[in-house]
Amino acid sequence: MIRNTMQRTVVYEAVNKLQNHATAEEIYTIINREHPAVSKATVYRNLQRLCDEGVIRKRQIPGEADRYDHICTDHYHGKCVKCGAILDLKMEYIPDLQKYITKADEFEVLGHDIVFSGICAECKKRN
Repeated sequence: MIRNTMQRTVVYEAVNKLQNHATAEEIYTIINREHPAVSKATVYRNLQRLCDEGVIRKRQIPGEADRYDHICTDHYHGKCVKCGAILDLKMEYIPDLQKYITKADEFEVLGHDIVFSGICAECKKRN
């Protein structure tokens, strides 16, 4: 049985408060302001435990640090090519997309996480 420690609660609350697909480093920085006794290793360890429990999800963005998402349902993301923001896209998730990978590919698909590139609304406003 896994204990629900104060540190785990603080990490979970930080991910939910940020709601911006933050990196572990960004989460640690936020936590450290109010709880300087919580170490970086503790934040990383608790992020992994929360992912293992299915309470948050790790999002892997190619070429970047892993990010943590407060939304645990399957959905797609967009990455702004101007500011680097990662956004939740409001489009239907296609759960059987992997059926289009043929058996000839000899690749067993376990799931998919697609990130679309584009320009976010805030950056479009600035131009």
